[in-house]
Amino acid sequence: MNRTQKTVFIVAAIVALVLGLVLSRLLPGSGPSNQTALNEAGIVLLPKSRQLPALSMIDQNGAAVALDGLKDQWTLMFFGYTFCPDICPTTLAQIKQIRSELPTAAVERMRVVLVSVDPNRDTPQQLKEYLSYFDPQYIGLTAPVADIQKLANSVSIPFIPADTSKPNYFVDHSGNLALIGPDGTQRGFIRAPLNNQKLVKQLPRLLERD
Repeated sequence: MNRTQKTVFIVAAIVALVLGLVLSRLLPGSGPSNQTALNEAGIVLLPKSRQLPALSMIDQNGAAVALDGLKDQWTLMFFGYTFCPDICPTTLAQIKQIRSELPTAAVERMRVVLVSVDPNRDTPQQLKEYLSYFDPQYIGLTAPVADIQKLANSVSIPFIPADTSKPNYFVDHSGNLALIGPDGTQRGFIRAPLNNQKLVKQLPRLLERD
């Protein structure tokens, strides 16, 4: 094989390698799938979307909010409370950091909602003051505990209501987030603990969906 033939062979090998890498990203079934990447980021999509119960709640401004009005954007719904010592402030701070690293288009397609699992103490004013420490765009919702349980159970993120007769009580709840699509139905979950780096990479692709 002369020098010219060797050069042609090397160039052909490089071209084949590049084409292989490109095709591995484009062809289904070759290399990690989008679903695998989502799962690794803690994003679990349901095989079939779920309807939310027909409930009306109160936001941090004291206004009534119907759950079926949570449309036109993706909603990250977190069940927590303002007196929570660990999971809640950590999760809300992580979401704030994630949003700060997302493209503007992705942020505009997302809303963050904290549903209080402690309506006894979480008044609208309390929610407003608490959420302002993280992001004033966050939405806080409260309602009678029976309605909150109905919502939490419907999205498979149950909690255990606290004995409010005890001083300085805590509420047992999950750190998972419910993913509500732009059509107002639950599309899936984001598992706790949140992986900021992987979520920043995968959320923009998810938020592009309708």
